Amino acid sequence: MEDNNAIKLMKQMEQVFIASCTETEKFVYNNNKSAATRLRKNMQVIKTLAQEVRKEVQAQKNAVKV
Repeated sequence: MEDNNAIKLMKQMEQVFIASCTETEKFVYNNNKSAATRLRKNMQVIKTLAQEVRKEVQAQKNAVKV
């Protein structure tokens, strides 16, 4: 089964989230300020992807006419 766009976006968001977990640990445990910057950047990417998922789901929902 081919992944639709919503699933692709969710998988992309998952990858960014996993990378963010590593940056969070670097910041919290090592007080790495560069990691904090990368973490904030990743969180902005997640926010953008989440909005894209919302739009895609709405578009797919509106396209399905039963």
